[in-house]
Amino acid sequence: MLTFSLRPILIKLSYAAHPVTPTTLLFLRMMISLPFFLVIGWWLRREEPRLTRRDWIGVAGLGFLGYYLASFLDFIGLQYVGAGIGRLILFLYPTLVLVLSFAFLRKRPTATQLVALLLTYAGIALVVSNQVGATREGKLFLLGVLLVFASALCYAAYLVAGSQLVKRVGSMRFTAYSMAVATVPAVAQFFVFDGPASLDLPAAVWLYAAILGTLSTVVSVFLQAEALRRIGAISPVSVAVMSAAGLDEPFGARQAAGAALVIFGVLLVSLKRS
Repeated sequence: MLTFSLRPILIKLSYAAHPVTPTTLLFLRMMISLPFFLVIGWWLRREEPRLTRRDWIGVAGLGFLGYYLASFLDFIGLQYVGAGIGRLILFLYPTLVLVLSFAFLRKRPTATQLVALLLTYAGIALVVSNQVGATREGKLFLLGVLLVFASALCYAAYLVAGSQLVKRVGSMRFTAYSMAVATVPAVAQFFVFDGPASLDLPAAVWLYAAILGTLSTVVSVFLQAEALRRIGAISPVSVAVMSAAGLDEPFGARQAAGAALVIFGVLLVSLKRS
């Protein structure tokens, strides 16, 4: 999850280096990572159990939700919010996993977890409170917050829905197949909206995209899927710690207090569920 935590920083660096669109950047990320997933999927093609039609539908649906849609919403949202705030919002997903697990898996939260939820969302409210407003900048900031939150919700839904399927088909097979499937809408979207001419990019963007596609995609999703297979739909504590370390934007006292509440709340959820 430490590699996964680098993603918002790499995205923001890409946007700063050149006016690249989220569609093109997502296309680069998926195409750079695709050969790794195709090779691993081919290597594991004979493993048991054989995937049924229902398994393939699940893999395709979860790949679209957790790897394409969640990523695309995050890429768009980070155009309007800083990497630090974006990461804090994105790493609300352990709390969303808790809520979804209660709603669909009937896993009742403890009193400690309920307190953690209140602390976490009070903290987010503090962090964003002085940047949301009636001005154009305030409205765009709110849009970015909502988009990144939607990304976190998609990822939480993927974790909850995918935990049992990952245990059945194996973490590496599930990841390879679902990531390959998620590449299809990213490629189609790129050719519809941007096209090959948008690939005329400076070397810095290609470098960030290469790191994004390998370290923050191939390595991180396999580690995440293996963790999901072993311990279910929970979040490692390192995620919350990394979110604190990456707050590189200037924060006032209100934002610092809010960030502390978010990190403490996510830690409470993660430690309790672990």
